[in-house]
Amino acid sequence: MATRDLYAGLMSGTSLDGVDAVLADFSGGTFRVLSHAHAGFDAGLRESLLALTVPGFDEIDRAGNIGGLLARMYAHAIDLVLMRAGLTASEVRAVGCHGQTIRHRPEHGFTLQIGNPALLAELAGIAVVADFRSRDMAAGGQGAPLVPAFHAVAFGDPAEDRAVVNIGGIANVTLLPRAGPVLGFDTGPGNCLMDLWAQRHLRQAFDAGGAWASGGRPIAPLLARLLEDPFFTLPAPKSSGRERFNAGWFERHLDPSWDPQAVQATLLELTAETIGRAIEAARPPAMRLIVCGGGARNDALMRRLRKRLAPVAVDASAAHGLAEDQVEATAFAWLARCAIEGKAGNLPEVTGAGGRRILGAIYPA
Repeated sequence: MATRDLYAGLMSGTSLDGVDAVLADFSGGTFRVLSHAHAGFDAGLRESLLALTVPGFDEIDRAGNIGGLLARMYAHAIDLVLMRAGLTASEVRAVGCHGQTIRHRPEHGFTLQIGNPALLAELAGIAVVADFRSRDMAAGGQGAPLVPAFHAVAFGDPAEDRAVVNIGGIANVTLLPRAGPVLGFDTGPGNCLMDLWAQRHLRQAFDAGGAWASGGRPIAPLLARLLEDPFFTLPAPKSSGRERFNAGWFERHLDPSWDPQAVQATLLELTAETIGRAIEAARPPAMRLIVCGGGARNDALMRRLRKRLAPVAVDASAAHGLAEDQVEATAFAWLARCAIEGKAGNLPEVTGAGGRRILGAIYPA
């Protein structure tokens, strides 16, 4: 039997809901996810990570301590996917660990993800590839988004112009034309503002299925004010994060008389509208939009996207062979494989880097 080409991938993103882990087999020029696990963040860890996205007291100690905690969570998630696949650490070539972004400042030429990859390699007994974004930035790029290259592998179709949108805390779109370069960029808030508002008013981590938002009517003046942000009209390449799109960003536009449920409906409409504008501007126009990330499980948001983009077909990524919560973790397994094999993982047309670069720092087992 041919030797399998196994890599693990870890992703904890701007939604701050937890870490997704996959074990994937890249044998034979394709890929197959063998197992998946999710380890959720409790409210305390979520708040601690959120606090690190803005300047505050004793940041270095707090980041260092939380980085070690994340490494232990990551190692536990790897143990779970190995157990579910009936495999051992010695059979896995490397782990791709994105880490938790606490600051993304492309305008200043730096980005910072924590997660202590050296400790993770020690705990897991597997080589770890981490710090994927900084090399692209060193070459003049945004360091983001990095998943479009994998989207092309997973979802590209020579018979159809497509787009992929990952709706995490921040939403990013990948354009996959039948001919021509792959393009991609961040569109703006995905789930992050809706989640913050739901946590405040529902005392829940998120608005499950968008049920609360769907019972409200968007507030036109608020939506208009939010859409005036210059980020939305910036040309690509562009990327962003919670440093820009946070509670303070939208609260300064609020009128205290507005109904909180209507505000939630407006935040959902903001996500749908900014994604919709990005897809409509694509040339050639996409015939199909494939949605992944947590936003794909927001029924109200998916309904709004289908209505907003008709006649473009809007599918969840599971309909194309990869579950919505596995796409980004699988992408970082793929990027780890690129690094181990000495292959470039970025797309300069997407990030704005000066050329193709091998991404990631390798921490041997």
